[in-house]
Amino acid sequence: MEDTMSILRPFHIAFPVRDIKEAREFYGKILGCPEGRSADDWVDFNLYGHQIVAHYKPSLDSSQNTLHQNPVDGQDVPVPHFGIVLTMDDWKALRNKLIDANIRFKIEPYIRFEGEVGEQATMFFLDPSGNALEFKAFQDLSQLFAK
Repeated sequence: MEDTMSILRPFHIAFPVRDIKEAREFYGKILGCPEGRSADDWVDFNLYGHQIVAHYKPSLDSSQNTLHQNPVDGQDVPVPHFGIVLTMDDWKALRNKLIDANIRFKIEPYIRFEGEVGEQATMFFLDPSGNALEFKAFQDLSQLFAK
């Protein structure tokens, strides 16, 4: 297998949303993701070079979206979730932007595994449709897959 850190390919994920306009507001304005192609019932976003696609699902009711949770470092991590590994400066800037936008965190921004292998900054929050997102950062990116 090739060294994925030197030839990282863009990731693609498609996920359901209850409202395309609401998704545009959240992903486009709050998270700052540039918009790509779109139609009436889906929209592409550029999430730090990765393609995420919000697909309208008429029957989606985020109030009934119950996520499974797994304990990690004393926190209940929502599953499923997706996100991105940022630089520490970008993570801090996004954290501050989310706080300023009054986004409610599922797991408040903090340093996970502090002083241990894999130490990382992390935060979890939900989009308006109830999709869980995690954004994390490492001071030392070589710790990403460290055991």
